[in-house]
Amino acid sequence: MKKLNIEKRKLAAELCSCVDDEKSSIHLEFTIPGVQKEHIDLKLNNDGFSLKAEKNDAEYVSTGSFCCPVEIEKTEANYENGLLLIDIPLKDPWENAFNVTVH
Repeated sequence: MKKLNIEKRKLAAELCSCVDDEKSSIHLEFTIPGVQKEHIDLKLNNDGFSLKAEKNDAEYVSTGSFCCPVEIEKTEANYENGLLLIDIPLKDPWENAFNVTVH
């Protein structure tokens, strides 16, 4: 059996996610205590997210998919006291709708 070369212990970043009451944004809240802001690597694409956050001998990790189309360019993220708060606006489902001419 091959021995694993693991430098840092991997930990699951605790996540709470929900869509706001107006159905206009997805809110993600990650609990990642002891991490410095400079050591947070958050990546988003149209389908989902990837989070890596390092501290001393451990690394918090998380990945996931979005339930609905999002506007990643308008995402806002703030980190304070071990809590990473992310607000991702949902796309308007009618934004690229095709207007059908009725004859």
